[in-house]
Amino acid sequence: MQSTRVTQNIQKLAQTILPLFGNITTIVQALSASGGRALLVGGAVRDVLRAVEVKDLDIEVHGMQIEQVEAILKRFGHVRTVGKQFGVLKIDGIDVDWSIPRSDSAGRKPKVTLNPYMSIKDAFSRRDLTVNAMGIDLVTFKLEDPFNGQKDLENNILRAPDPEKFKEDPLRFFRVMHFVGRLEMYPDHELNELCKKMDLSEIAQERIYGEFEKLFTKSQRPSLGIQWLQDNGRLKEILPELYATIGIPQEPSWHPEGDVFEHTKQAMDAAAQKEYATKDEKFLMVCALLCHDLGKAVTTQEVDGKIRALKHDIKGMALSYALLGRITGKNDIKDVVKKMVKYHMTPGQFIKNHAGHKAYKRLAQKLDPELNCKQLALLAVCDKAARNPAKGAPFSDAMYPDIQKFLDEAEKYGVLLQPEAPILMGKDVLDFIPPGPKMGRALSLAYKLQITKGVTDKEELKIAVIGKKKRRF
Repeated sequence: MQSTRVTQNIQKLAQTILPLFGNITTIVQALSASGGRALLVGGAVRDVLRAVEVKDLDIEVHGMQIEQVEAILKRFGHVRTVGKQFGVLKIDGIDVDWSIPRSDSAGRKPKVTLNPYMSIKDAFSRRDLTVNAMGIDLVTFKLEDPFNGQKDLENNILRAPDPEKFKEDPLRFFRVMHFVGRLEMYPDHELNELCKKMDLSEIAQERIYGEFEKLFTKSQRPSLGIQWLQDNGRLKEILPELYATIGIPQEPSWHPEGDVFEHTKQAMDAAAQKEYATKDEKFLMVCALLCHDLGKAVTTQEVDGKIRALKHDIKGMALSYALLGRITGKNDIKDVVKKMVKYHMTPGQFIKNHAGHKAYKRLAQKLDPELNCKQLALLAVCDKAARNPAKGAPFSDAMYPDIQKFLDEAEKYGVLLQPEAPILMGKDVLDFIPPGPKMGRALSLAYKLQITKGVTDKEELKIAVIGKKKRRF
């Protein structure tokens, strides 16, 4: 029986959500008039019941062949066969996937069989989790829930609709990881046992990356997914560089939260709870906090009665590259995160050491083009927030005085968002130095003089590099 809250949420679907997706209701009525039954399925149903934003729709049409569905959809616009062999169609301009029920064989390249006449229970049994194995009839707005996904959603439990079918796709292990963090729900005993035994060796890396990306960008607490990997006994296998931080002590006066692993989890969550301009920016920041203290596993020791991890930022660069290499083959991501790891302590060090304008300008140049001082400050804020002795959650996102001062200084010196623009350009020395490596070295020297010596007169810079031309080039 549906609760009052569930009924209200489904009514909201009819009244306010569907109208956001064009003439969906008219299309559904056309399908119904021809004998089809259109069901909203998958994550959209879960999100409707949770009363969170629904960004796209998956509609499964029962009782009609794929060709019949396509013919009706063509009345409403140009139809693309996104995956006709999988029974998936789209109408241009409408963010909806239209499909018919199917069954999949096991393996990396499953054989797909379309069957519009299978029962709802059989159709939904191929889905990964019960909370994703529900449907809403878009004519009657009745909830179809053959595996009690609504109850599991209310009880924060992740279950497999069909354990045997769940095992057929090992990527579902990583989907559980991402849903643990994203939904803050936990697998039941049976699902945990399935995940402990799954062979993960044959999963394509880009598919693993996709699940980590969802964990890092769609979660407020991605650490829950990471902790589940440890609880499930698979963290050492999947992310050994992170596993090595478990039990690594930190100086209690500075890190009351505990070991490096606990600190890392809190820092990731602090990053995940910030606002970002793009999903990619959030992903990089969470990755950076995941990796920022990996070097402590190999540098931590007691010095003069204090626990220290000298040069863990430098040692952590290679470790971050190795860890991220297990998640993605994208070198640009690995390179940016490695740079963030290298400089993650710089804001605090600059304030402690009373750094001047030259240091800020050099730093901005080193961070460019992938990063800027403002992003580095955010990294430092998340690092500082990850010191909650109560465990499990970072401190609030209040700005720390030293990091605020770092931001103020970077802005004062004009390098908060980008490095200082070079004064001397190639066109200024073209009469004396031909384009190519020699010109590049000359301009590099001029820029160095500009930011380290404060030379801002173009003619003075020109004389400096041309006058040294014979000796340097």
